[in-house]
Amino acid sequence: MIKLSPSILAADPLNMGGALKLVKEAHADELHFDVMDAHFVPNLSFGPSLLKAMKQQDGEVVYDVHLMLSDPIQYVDVFAQAGASIITIHQEANDFVACLEKIRSLGLQVGASLKPATPADVLIPVLPLLDRVLLMTVEPGFGGQKLMPEVLDKARQLRAMGFAGDIEADGGIGLGNMKQLADSGINVLVMGTSFFKAEDPAAVAAAVHTL
Repeated sequence: MIKLSPSILAADPLNMGGALKLVKEAHADELHFDVMDAHFVPNLSFGPSLLKAMKQQDGEVVYDVHLMLSDPIQYVDVFAQAGASIITIHQEANDFVACLEKIRSLGLQVGASLKPATPADVLIPVLPLLDRVLLMTVEPGFGGQKLMPEVLDKARQLRAMGFAGDIEADGGIGLGNMKQLADSGINVLVMGTSFFKAEDPAAVAAAVHTL
């Protein structure tokens, strides 16, 4: 079954409690928690205090924390303590391998993310450390962009390399292209606007789960 991870970047910032409830009631599999530092990407988003509040409201949700930070190693501990279930960092960030090892040492699921221009084979040395690979199908930093279909080749390459963990895609994903992603070997779909702005988010989740 393909998993759905709605992105809170597209949720109502004045009603994050409601967004969390919506994710739970729609039977989404995870909540994608976007963290941006206005340096690694040209935007600023959410911090650990919001994650901690969400964790306190609902501790059963899988919190899929995506650190789009230049120096993620400085923030792994605080997001782990706030309630992260999965922490994903960018291969392009500083102290990449050390950061992966730190996430693993904390007992969390370990993820590595690639920007659209970064080739999949850069991950070959660290694949044994990874539970998932997050492929950015748009340039990270802002929602509402169109998916870059050429990125899907990376998913096929990772599967050909023998990677059996989760492959997640983030950016421009909706009902119209989700099957294309699933057919390429991707099994976790991040949806922002397509989920939170949908007339029936539960129907969106159900459609993903039928793939």
